[in-house]
Amino acid sequence: ENTSQALDSLRWYAQMGVDVCMENVPHRAVAHSSFNSPPEGDSARVFSVSVGGNASQASSPHGFASANPAPLQGSSMQAAAPASIASAVAQARALADSATDLAELEAAIRSFTACALKKTATNTVFAQGIPASRIMLIGEAPGTEDDRSGTPFSGPQGQLLDAMLHFIGLNRAENCYISNTLFWRPPGNRQPTKDELDICKPFVEKHIALINPKMLVLVGGTATASVLGDARGITRLRGQVFSYKNHYMDAEVPVHVLYHPTYLLRQPLAKKQAWADMLKLKAALA
Repeated sequence: ENTSQALDSLRWYAQMGVDVCMENVPHRAVAHSSFNSPPEGDSARVFSVSVGGNASQASSPHGFASANPAPLQGSSMQAAAPASIASAVAQARALADSATDLAELEAAIRSFTACALKKTATNTVFAQGIPASRIMLIGEAPGTEDDRSGTPFSGPQGQLLDAMLHFIGLNRAENCYISNTLFWRPPGNRQPTKDELDICKPFVEKHIALINPKMLVLVGGTATASVLGDARGITRLRGQVFSYKNHYMDAEVPVHVLYHPTYLLRQPLAKKQAWADMLKLKAALA
């Protein structure tokens, strides 16, 4: 009934990272006078949005919350996971097993439908760089710019990563290869779930084996925990060298761990540690 207020609400949702409509039935409008002025620093919060007449619990910096939170019924939010995670993992494993080269692996990933993230993503983000490179970087999950462009590490985070790589003589166009542990962006850039990572893991393992790098670099805590299976946290793992091998590989490969550039953009003081890590990586490459 109030067009101006409704537009303010939509703008506020966009600023908070809400960018996916899960159903085509509008929920009852909730009046609020200050949706258009979210306070500084609250943009990283995660919001569950009411859809289809059923409200999930939500909290905003303006104090709005649904009065009667209830599970979403019949929405794709509730069906975020396949009926059987084990079945989805088995499908991914079978496709990974059958891929004999990068082209077949990419085709298999693009045709894969058992990961619900694909339903809300704009693009499948496979990889970028030179497959014959001796160094392979694996990040966490595609972000907003990655989803739009279809390439990993786009936007400000990609610019910072490119600057870090340039310092040690690397760039995507000539001598490195970049991918992620997930191939589709989680809605709102939320943290990937363990189920989502497990479903994509067979593809990641085969991807590493097909590239067969001389060195593997894991960028960010999610990629580190997923690939290495080590949940100690990136602040404890960075600066060390690990070994990695999966059942598709004949030999182990050394692994370095880096802070994710998105974290460095939020925490500039950590760039001092990131600089030290890049120096170690440069020495290892030499």
